[in-house]
Amino acid sequence: MSHSSSSSICTSYSRSSKQYNQNSYDDKNGHYIVVPNTSFTDRYVIKELLGQGTFGKVVRAYDKNTKSECAIKIIRAIKKYRDASQIEIRVLNTIKNRDPGNIKNCIHLVDCFDYRRHICMVFDLLDQSAFDYLKENGFHPFPIKHIQHFAYQLLTSVEFIHSLKLIHTDLKPENIMIVNNKSDTISKTDDKSKKKKKIKVLRSTEIQLIDFGSATFEDEYHSSVVSTRHYRAPEIILNLGWSYPCDIWSVGCILIEFFTGSALFQTHDNLEHLAMMEQVIGPIPKHLRVHNEETKDIFLPNGDLNYPNEKTTDDSKKYVKSMKQLNKIIPPKNKFYELFLDLVQKLLIYDPNKRITAYEAKQHNFFKYNPDEDKNENAL
Repeated sequence: MSHSSSSSICTSYSRSSKQYNQNSYDDKNGHYIVVPNTSFTDRYVIKELLGQGTFGKVVRAYDKNTKSECAIKIIRAIKKYRDASQIEIRVLNTIKNRDPGNIKNCIHLVDCFDYRRHICMVFDLLDQSAFDYLKENGFHPFPIKHIQHFAYQLLTSVEFIHSLKLIHTDLKPENIMIVNNKSDTISKTDDKSKKKKKIKVLRSTEIQLIDFGSATFEDEYHSSVVSTRHYRAPEIILNLGWSYPCDIWSVGCILIEFFTGSALFQTHDNLEHLAMMEQVIGPIPKHLRVHNEETKDIFLPNGDLNYPNEKTTDDSKKYVKSMKQLNKIIPPKNKFYELFLDLVQKLLIYDPNKRITAYEAKQHNFFKYNPDEDKNENAL
């Protein structure tokens, strides 16, 4: 099937049936109605729904040509989502053309087509997102050695897409796929309850970065708000403009989540979000505290964060106050933790111009350290 970047990027099946009736295949929101064990073009058979988002659905399917299973992203039959999918396909084709051997851990587009007015993208079937794995494992953190490998692969992907003049803009554990989730079960004593509990430990830590649906070329239109809230960089919240460094901030948040088992900034409010950042990282630098029409609710005329204020709930005050400083979240109890803390501090620098790049982060000593060499330190 065609992979060329023409106006109709994908092979079209839309007019193959004269009796074709759009409504019989879609729900009222333009989502394709997934029926297990039904044909989807003459090549694929839908097996089950894997997930659903605003863009559409992802299904597990059987490919008759390759005699193997795959994942198909079925975009909603609505113009704005169809248009956005054309950009995603262009991004995916760029990634594949520039990294044919897939050594940069970014998902590759296998096939794409237009079927019953749904743009469809076919990918290799991967096991599970890092978020789903954490959830299934009772939000038990990953071992730090695993985080070391995850981080290096993720930074490799980010460095690569940045070299293509692309910004992912939606890095989060849901968009990091574990290629093979086979695990061993071990008994571990819970730090808080002191009870023994069974947890899973991955055998392989290979990952792939997915979902380039929000990826933006540096020289193309930047919407004012990007990134899923918990992973959103301060420059986006402060409306200072954003570029490659916003991905780096997201990586910092992800690594802490892998380390603790839960998202660092769990909020849906800009002011509370910034107050949490100050609690964890320290004060926002003065030169980023711009008091204007857009930030008048965020900063007071003297530059102080307008938090707490008369609208702030007691719950919010309590929650923000309970946030630990970064060096308490990652206690530098040994060399490995010390290096990890230092890396995360450099990823979470407020000023995007001073934030470490993906290339620089990969050179960090955290990645050169092997805890097995020091028998005195309990790195796990």
